[in-house]
Amino acid sequence: MQTKTHSSESPDAKWIAYGKAVSDLLSSSTAESWNRELWTMFSGFMLAQNEMGRAENLSNTFFSFKELLEFFEKV
Repeated sequence: MQTKTHSSESPDAKWIAYGKAVSDLLSSSTAESWNRELWTMFSGFMLAQNEMGRAENLSNTFFSFKELLEFFEKV
């Protein structure tokens, strides 16, 4: 994913570029597939916590993950 922006770009052009990059990413799979894959990644992260030790910001990670899932559900 390339989201290079130039300082001479207008803020609108930057948001359009980000929107296109997100659109390209999301069009590579269905929302249901993204949700399944995200749960798989998060589950692996949670299982690895036993080996890596507990993360101090685990609750922040969970809520960030929850917001990401909600984003895919809205899209």
